[in-house]
Amino acid sequence: MSIILGINYSHPGSSACILVDGKPVVAIAEERLNRIKYYAGFPILSIKACLKIANIKLSDIEHVAIPSDTTANYFEKVKYGLKNPKKIYNLIKIHNSKDSLSNLKSLLSKYFDSNDFKFKQHNIEHHIAHISSAYFISKWNNSSGFSLDGSGDFVSTMFAECRDNNINVKYREHIPNSLGSFYTMICELIGFSNYGDEGKVMGLAAYGSNNFKELLDDVVGIKSKGFEINKKYFKTFGSNYGIKIDDRGKASIESHISDYAIKKFGKPTLFHTALSSRDMDLAYSLQNKFEEIYLKLLNQLHNLVPNENVCMAGGATLNSVANGKIFDSTPFNKTCIQPAAGDDGLSLGAALYVYHSVLGNKDRYVMNGSYLGPEFSDNEIRKELIKFNISFEKLNYKNLITKVVDNICDNKVVGWFQGKMEWGPRALGNRSILANPNSPIMKDILNKRIKQREWFRPFAPVVLENYQNEIFECNHPSPNMTHVYKIKKDWRERLTAVNHVDNTGRLQTISRDQNKKYYDLIKEFKKRTGIPVLLNTSFNENEPIVCYPKSAISCFLRTEMDLLVIGNYYCIKK
Repeated sequence: MSIILGINYSHPGSSACILVDGKPVVAIAEERLNRIKYYAGFPILSIKACLKIANIKLSDIEHVAIPSDTTANYFEKVKYGLKNPKKIYNLIKIHNSKDSLSNLKSLLSKYFDSNDFKFKQHNIEHHIAHISSAYFISKWNNSSGFSLDGSGDFVSTMFAECRDNNINVKYREHIPNSLGSFYTMICELIGFSNYGDEGKVMGLAAYGSNNFKELLDDVVGIKSKGFEINKKYFKTFGSNYGIKIDDRGKASIESHISDYAIKKFGKPTLFHTALSSRDMDLAYSLQNKFEEIYLKLLNQLHNLVPNENVCMAGGATLNSVANGKIFDSTPFNKTCIQPAAGDDGLSLGAALYVYHSVLGNKDRYVMNGSYLGPEFSDNEIRKELIKFNISFEKLNYKNLITKVVDNICDNKVVGWFQGKMEWGPRALGNRSILANPNSPIMKDILNKRIKQREWFRPFAPVVLENYQNEIFECNHPSPNMTHVYKIKKDWRERLTAVNHVDNTGRLQTISRDQNKKYYDLIKEFKKRTGIPVLLNTSFNENEPIVCYPKSAISCFLRTEMDLLVIGNYYCIKK
């Protein structure tokens, strides 16, 4: 039996996973357990939870995979250091610490009684781990591979040929050229200066115009291979590539903007102040420019690695609006996008790379639903409900589905906590808040009573897979909520709560073999209303998505959620 532990740390998205004979038994982001969003410290809670769920000891681990290799791209770092002498010391520092075996064993020995660890450590280059995280969960034995994010191991973009057990790198775009950093810089101008705020731009963009096109054309441009940023607009990167981590392990972004950029664009909007028409136009122009470069990069990849399939990961591949345009703007016909496409998914990618490319195993795991987290028995859930003095009743399967749909039809808001927690940033039906997509006031209800989100951010539809083509203008499935498609004209008024101002939806498609109870709930709603769609948003309130029953119950009690359905228990407020 082959047992591999994957760990991502010292970088936002700390996480751990365990592979047993190539199959992910469990994978968890640390933020779900310690409740610190975008946590970047050592994921000790995740490691311990993974060991417990997999029912193994640390001494059983044969291999540990780390998605970082500080020796990678050495000459590019030297060239950059020579051009930026003030940064040489910072660049030298990253050759120490987290990549050393002695350092990892030292960290583990703080939390485990023994320090007699027998595992072999493997350091996998950041973007190779990203591509592996998508390719080795796909059903294909060959595809193009694409990774795009801010930076990792001094690279921001990677093209690869994925064939059998191998990831053959065809091109790397090195720092300081970074489409992720370009996106972050404009976000800062708009006033979205927190780590992770980039996703808000897609929603705001629909309210703006392309008034900054000419200026953004000067900031970033395409090359015959790769792209190039105009360095006048950016501050020089150091060893952390613009990210800093505080003593609690929380990640934040250092300012990317140069004085020259402020002179051209104007001063950044202050955080939590009203957005102006300039900010909306910046958002539109940014998203438009990103899509232009993104799709051209994918066309370049296809020229290097002709294939109808593309496997994608890296934080920038969570740009679901751009992903929705791949099929009309590139030769690719099929995508496999890692559900944890950000850096939390690196632990799984590194572990899969070790299993297949290092150890040479050929048997493949095909992901069908991203449910890799903890789950809880009825007995565990019942104990927590009693602790919180919650009024509840236990229902059989049919009655539970019936009563929940009764509430959704009555425009009630339902907290839905079931089975194994999802892997990745999206709530996909096991840690979700569900509501009626047909209610024109549901978006306002959710924001006022629970989510407290900005007015311009849309909520997402989940649709029964066999009805996707009837409702959306693209039939490529999106099981992990990674594509935005146009909603067909006949359905827009029936889906007012999930139809964005530009008539799009970031959909999740669901089949019964992926999630039986979730599917049956939507099917029953369709039977009652004729609508095979529910509104689905993450089960949280400005915090990481809930993991444990106690977190779900606490969120239910402190917000104006109407109903909590947790396992087989139906709970209402007294």
